[in-house]
Amino acid sequence: MRTGWREERRGGGGGGGGAAWALSSWLCVPLLFSALWRPASPQCPDGCHCASDTATVLCSDAGLREVPDGIPPETVSLHLERNHIRTIPEGAFLNLAHLRDLYLSHNRIDSLSSGALRHLGPEVRLLDLSHNQLRHASREEFGSTRAKTRLYHNPWHCDCALQELMETLNLEPETVNGIVCESSVRGVGEGSRWEDPGSQGEHAGQPLVRLLDSGVNFCSLQRKTTDVAMLVTMFVWFFMVIVYVVYYVRQNQAEARRHLEYLKSLPSPRKTPTETDTLSTGF
Repeated sequence: MRTGWREERRGGGGGGGGAAWALSSWLCVPLLFSALWRPASPQCPDGCHCASDTATVLCSDAGLREVPDGIPPETVSLHLERNHIRTIPEGAFLNLAHLRDLYLSHNRIDSLSSGALRHLGPEVRLLDLSHNQLRHASREEFGSTRAKTRLYHNPWHCDCALQELMETLNLEPETVNGIVCESSVRGVGEGSRWEDPGSQGEHAGQPLVRLLDSGVNFCSLQRKTTDVAMLVTMFVWFFMVIVYVVYYVRQNQAEARRHLEYLKSLPSPRKTPTETDTLSTGF
């Protein structure tokens, strides 16, 4: 094309071609400035799709093993379901001040860092942690969030901490019966904890909410179990102290008896004449 453009310029009409070139150059200037001043598109994490018009970040079925970096701070709805995420680190959602819906279902989450969800803003309306591997959770991990929460289909261990959490969270009513105890704190009458470590407790397989409504108090069970354990421990230590004292006394008695017998076996010393004895003899 360069050869053809030179031949056209040589063949006459050079003035018209130069004017057209100049005009096109001036027309390109506004386009160049508009491209330079155009705001940069928001960053989007790898494997995710970001819809700026709805402030939605879709990271579903992306094979993620952790919460991705680079989530736009203006995100309103974040979809992280159906991945391989195992834990939620503290501060994972620290900069998402406008977040309203957080979907974390169908992952492998088995632990939440202390304060992992504490940084969720007051605008959060939905928190979905269903279909994961959570066994333990406490109020410290969720903070003061008032979002409608889904916790069903997790292998929960029902204890005092989980009971206190259930009383604090705004659970979704339709899914609350899906929070089932896979294991539970064992009461005083269920035998020794260390004698039967495989036991899951008498409340295993039952919905937590129904247990609480029926009057079961895991905090009371835990306190009773702790009290019994403390009494057993104190008794064991007291018994050990008594045994040691008895052993110590017997050992001392034996030593004293041997020492006395040794003293008796020694020959009695002869009495040496003293000055007083001499004077009395003289008189």
